[in-house]
Amino acid sequence: MNLKGRSFLKLLDFTPEEILYLVDLAAELKEKKKKGILTKEYHAGKNVALIFEKTSTRTRCSFEVAAYDLGMGCTYLDPSSSQIGKKESIADTARVLGSMYEGIEYRGFEQEIVEELAKYAGVPVWNGLTNEFHPTQMLADVLTIKEKLGRIKGVKLTYMGDARYNMANSLMVVCAKLGMHFTACTSAKYFPDKALVDTCKEIAAQTGATITLTEDVKEGTKGADVVYTDVWVSMGEPDSVWTERIKELSPYQVNKAAMDNAGPQAIFMHCLPAFHDLKTVIGREISAKFGISEMEVTDEVFESAQSVVFDEAENRMHTIKAVMLATLGVPEQ
Repeated sequence: MNLKGRSFLKLLDFTPEEILYLVDLAAELKEKKKKGILTKEYHAGKNVALIFEKTSTRTRCSFEVAAYDLGMGCTYLDPSSSQIGKKESIADTARVLGSMYEGIEYRGFEQEIVEELAKYAGVPVWNGLTNEFHPTQMLADVLTIKEKLGRIKGVKLTYMGDARYNMANSLMVVCAKLGMHFTACTSAKYFPDKALVDTCKEIAAQTGATITLTEDVKEGTKGADVVYTDVWVSMGEPDSVWTERIKELSPYQVNKAAMDNAGPQAIFMHCLPAFHDLKTVIGREISAKFGISEMEVTDEVFESAQSVVFDEAENRMHTIKAVMLATLGVPEQ
């Protein structure tokens, strides 16, 4: 499998075999790291640029550690450190950075931005998150599912909450690609975009996957192998939407009843950060305003034996390392 020179923008661009290759490569790199086998010689002397128009903990740390492990230097550009889209066009920024760096990561807003960066950079560009897709998170999720359940194909994954944006979009795509059964369990108002649903159904018809949209929590979670959720308000959205989201999405909170309905085999997943207690500033503010101590997931579920969220978080680094290595070129062993 040769992905050298490819950008990693969305999983719709990759075949099932290519996606599974990246997951397997990540598992191999994870094993090497656990055994203390260094990989710095793989891309020693190279450098990557990390553009973050949206802040991050896991994505930034994952890219920085992965780059270091592969022997590369990295430059972090936060929203105040780059002129991208302000004083300098995306195309011009791409050509400048592409002349200095071997790869570019972008985490920010519209998918068209990362697509344009890739068009003009001349080097691999990696999507660290856009409004529409979050492909590096998907590789981490699939690796975690494989580790915990021992299989990928045929796994039933239920996503609860706001299914209109990057997380549900990407989960639906990766499930369709890999023959998994995806269910969006939420109010119809929060269902994924119909055009993307139709695209995923076409893919699913070839892989044995299924795509289901339901408003019924019992139906949606029954027998699920994975119950997945995300925050109800995404980065960049105004605070004014909190009232509406809490009212309309509270029925789709992941709680013990939902997990019991799924069954003892089910694992709980969340891309983090999660509002499951009052140990954050925003959590305390929301509690004071709305009188709730938990949102998309209860603390009981988050801290339960079924929760694999921190394994999932660790796997961000291993899978991002795999993407960087594969697209920059895997050295001959």
